[in-house]
Amino acid sequence: MPTPRKILILGATSAIAEQTARVWAKRGDSLYLVARNPQKLAVVAADLKTRGASFVESIVADLDDLDLHPQLLADAITALGGLDIAYLAHGVLGDQAEAEADAIAAEQILHTNFTSPVSLLTWLANFCVKQHSGTLAVISSVAGDRGRKSNYVYGSAKAGLSAFLSGLRNRIDREGVTVTTIKPGPVKTSMTAGMKGSEKFADPAKVGKAIASAIDSKRDQIYVPFQWRVIMAVIRHIPESIFKKTNT
Repeated sequence: MPTPRKILILGATSAIAEQTARVWAKRGDSLYLVARNPQKLAVVAADLKTRGASFVESIVADLDDLDLHPQLLADAITALGGLDIAYLAHGVLGDQAEAEADAIAAEQILHTNFTSPVSLLTWLANFCVKQHSGTLAVISSVAGDRGRKSNYVYGSAKAGLSAFLSGLRNRIDREGVTVTTIKPGPVKTSMTAGMKGSEKFADPAKVGKAIASAIDSKRDQIYVPFQWRVIMAVIRHIPESIFKKTNT
């Protein structure tokens, strides 16, 4: 039997994170789960145990609180007995209309989707560099590839996160640490429920399997589903004079 990998999942109750964790549980990996909803977290933890995870521990925490990060991460690694993979999956879509009217609402979206991950990744990157191993897998979004009027506050946070991950990868890859940027298109989750066309969004189970495979392969970046790589390449190259007139 292969040695169970030691995996920290931040934002473990998100639909995508839960589906990825199910792949790892089936392999018998050791999982440490962090989320802020205690009821959902308990359900996810119990499910992963039944699916074969060799170790499951969980903690309720609000990852928006940056002061908690150092101790939370240190405790997680101690509980796991080390760290092979840190998977960052927390985030909020936020209310674009509210963010347009209130800078405080905009700042909260930016804080959750950019500032908090940067805080976590800075600590985790330095830890992994010291041990000369590890994978940092982070969910960004195709929304960060180009700003659109429908979600440009969320998109700008994800654009910043993707740029941060690119620079971080350039700094620590030579130290034996992999940084994987994950860019999902729209996925059927609680965050996208009620959105126009949501019935056509990607299945989170398929997305989770694709992410697990990309992490296994030590990919630098993945669009999931894969066709979003082509879609976003086209969207990025639309001239601004035309793009600004589109209703997206």
